[in-house]
Amino acid sequence: MTRSALPPLHPLSASLPRVRWTSVVLLVALGAGTVRAARRLRAIPVLPMTPPMTGPAAVGVPRAAGWRLLTARGVEPDAATFLAACAHADREGLEVLDLLPADLATERALGLLRLVDPAAYRHDRLGEGRGAGFAVLVSEEVLARAGVDPAEPHPTPTELLALTRRLKEYAADATGLAVAPALSCGPPPDAAGTARAGELRAQGLPAGPLAAAQLAGLALLAGVAVRQGRWGAAAAGLYWIQPYLALGRPGAPLRPADLALATAARPVRSLGAALRTAAATTRTRRDRDATPASGRELARAAVRAATYRADLAAGTDRFLEPRRLDCPWCGSQQLSVRVRVPDLLQAKPGRFTLESCGDCGHVFQNPRLSPEGLEFYYRDFYDGRGGEGAATVFGRLGAAYRGRAEMLRPHADPASWLDVGTGHGHFCNAARDVWPDTRFDGLDMGDGVREAERRGWVETGYQGQFPEFAVKLAGQYEVVSMYHYLEHTRDPLTELDTAAAVLAPGGYLTIELPDPQSRMARLLGPAWLPWFQPQHQHLIPSGNLREALADRGFTVIAEEHGPAHQGNDFFGAVALTATRLAPDPDRPWAAPATPGRRALGHAVRVAALPCFAAAAVLDGLRTVVARRTDGGNAYRMLARKDER
Repeated sequence: MTRSALPPLHPLSASLPRVRWTSVVLLVALGAGTVRAARRLRAIPVLPMTPPMTGPAAVGVPRAAGWRLLTARGVEPDAATFLAACAHADREGLEVLDLLPADLATERALGLLRLVDPAAYRHDRLGEGRGAGFAVLVSEEVLARAGVDPAEPHPTPTELLALTRRLKEYAADATGLAVAPALSCGPPPDAAGTARAGELRAQGLPAGPLAAAQLAGLALLAGVAVRQGRWGAAAAGLYWIQPYLALGRPGAPLRPADLALATAARPVRSLGAALRTAAATTRTRRDRDATPASGRELARAAVRAATYRADLAAGTDRFLEPRRLDCPWCGSQQLSVRVRVPDLLQAKPGRFTLESCGDCGHVFQNPRLSPEGLEFYYRDFYDGRGGEGAATVFGRLGAAYRGRAEMLRPHADPASWLDVGTGHGHFCNAARDVWPDTRFDGLDMGDGVREAERRGWVETGYQGQFPEFAVKLAGQYEVVSMYHYLEHTRDPLTELDTAAAVLAPGGYLTIELPDPQSRMARLLGPAWLPWFQPQHQHLIPSGNLREALADRGFTVIAEEHGPAHQGNDFFGAVALTATRLAPDPDRPWAAPATPGRRALGHAVRVAALPCFAAAAVLDGLRTVVARRTDGGNAYRMLARKDER
């Protein structure tokens, strides 16, 4: 058909404006963000405006019984604000209360409202502690458990943000926010870019990537404004006036002094802030590489490096026991190699083999690590250098923790629960939402179990190997849980024997494990995250675990595969591959990285960003499929100990 033969356009369709979908998506996202910020602002309680005290009571800030007010440098709260905050905390049952100055800067207020939903903040037991960084009311009991000296000099806002994040760990369901109308922020910081980068890091947020994302967002808005006509202009305009729409309503509890200027000059100010933050991040990294560390830091780093050098002097083969010729589960000699991988978690030297039994399907590390080898490869992963990163990951698994706890609802109302392999107690902390009257105790090899006890996430923390407590804890618990624990142990059958001894008759054992029969294990090969070498010693098919439990007097009453799925197959594969190509340049078990290696590592991490984004989408789709088909990468099993 020739052009002249094409039918004419309908007059109405010719008159309709062409929809620019990029701009529409931006409009929807910005509109939703604006409404969310305004709604969250309305949910923040406001301290009553009490008349300022006069006379002797107004000299300094009084010490109400059991409370301390920690303030940043230059912030001077009046006595009435302090007492109103104490009264509010007592009334609401809070132990930590972050006070928001009424003149909080516009972008700082918007940033806080993006991070915190005040309606859910207090009850999110695993949520990060957030605040404005100017004044925090804390009970003396929490300060003592957290090891904070309230007599120390006034912290900077950055230090106070980090402290608030830490304090919420000790008041998991008793931390809140409130606007203090009479409180002022004080003078602004001198180096805005450096301060913002430091404040982001203090809150556990990556300053560099966030600055890059902000610059990319501004570039996208500028592009649609220029190229997509009225739709693009509308998106850019909504971004421009968003501060006033979110914060400028009459009677709003926050009254940013810079609201008019921040709204009028938002694109320019946002661009400047992002550029300064990016520059400060780069400068900080460069200064860290070029500037000698403090004497204490140097000594600590030297000791750590020397320890690793001594450990590696004789090679890593000594960390491996002799290869066994039979399956540790069924005794069969029909073994074959399933996967061979280096340490993709920390990039420590060594290579590890997982073999599969042709008769029962059990997968195990062969040769396995000796106890000395396990200590070497675990070091600086859950504690030390890697402690904060591991805690951040565990802190984002609240939904999974609650799902594990919910599995018992139809079967039991436990009074006592022992979580074996508890780490820092994240599961026990989250499970209190499901079982508020249950006593949760925890057991682990690491020091984290002691910290869990100090935080109040477990009632009692036992440190050591589980079998060591078989006699001491015999028959004491109604529930024993082993969530992603058995695969780390040297002898899982002995661990099951211990669980049977510790449980009271009729008690429940609940277990979650990676599923070596997952299709993703075959698809991703060595990059499948649940191989988790060299830490995972055994990966047990669900049928094998059922038989082992039956042999020990248990009856399996529930099994879940889809609900236990962990949506990290593709994201984990990208992360492991990136670590393999560009390991941490500052790891103390390797020689100092050359400038060329650092540049290569930076290039790999930048190139991996779109891969991470695509992996996140694939994992989301994979999770939906796993939930519907009950075929995830892990499984949960609930078994009852027979009464006899």
